[in-house]
Amino acid sequence: MMFSIIVVCLDPGEKLKKTMDSIFGQTCKDFQVIIKDGGSRDGALETLLEERRNFQDRTAVFRERDRGIYDAMNQAVQHASGDFLLFLNCGDVFADERVLERTKAAAAGQEKAGADMERLVLYGDTLSEKNRVMIASPPKITGFTCYRNIPCHQSCFYGAALCREKPFALQYRIRADYDHFLWCFYRGGAKFVHMGFPVSSYEGGGYSESRENRERDRQEHRQITEAYMEKGELFRCRAMMACTLAPLRSALAESRMFTGLYHRVKKLIYRQG
Repeated sequence: MMFSIIVVCLDPGEKLKKTMDSIFGQTCKDFQVIIKDGGSRDGALETLLEERRNFQDRTAVFRERDRGIYDAMNQAVQHASGDFLLFLNCGDVFADERVLERTKAAAAGQEKAGADMERLVLYGDTLSEKNRVMIASPPKITGFTCYRNIPCHQSCFYGAALCREKPFALQYRIRADYDHFLWCFYRGGAKFVHMGFPVSSYEGGGYSESRENRERDRQEHRQITEAYMEKGELFRCRAMMACTLAPLRSALAESRMFTGLYHRVKKLIYRQG
């Protein structure tokens, strides 16, 4: 069983080294790294590979022009040969050195149970470096969790066929990964398995989190949910969000003062559910 870890970059600076050090520090060595470079000029990639020659044995570098991060991810998928794909952004790292080892064991258990490995999504929790809290992923994926709270893509291992069959939709500048996740759930016939441990440490502060892009983020969320969900399900999800004070919960989740407490309570609720 092989993992393809996809890292896209453009003038990444020291962030690329941080991510690569984390990947090559894994106890499980059954992986390849696909670096998709969009035309960097800062020399970080060349310096990294020259100084860390051990990276070269399992690393394939492809330099192609692209139309943004999701186009770059689509291009990288075409070069990946692993059974499972994981997308790590530059600056993101694994939660610890045994993530791939544990994921391989989880995949083997699913294979023994007869799961279709090509349509399997293994996912875990995510550490937010920005707020230093653990973001618990939902233990079960349902229509409402698809609407409200899907796992971070840095913590999802996708059966490779799911990414080849459904490329990331480039009309979405912020939520193409969300669109892909909902396609896997509603149309791709994927099985989702929560592995029960943190997968990645997410740097945060990206394009989608800037204040000026939040309105576009909301628009894309609406477009995507309306594309996959029937009107009745959408009504129920929106009603549930209103009844559970979603704006207040979002404010608590993003508050430096309350975010730790919020996510601890959320994880407790997931466990009891």
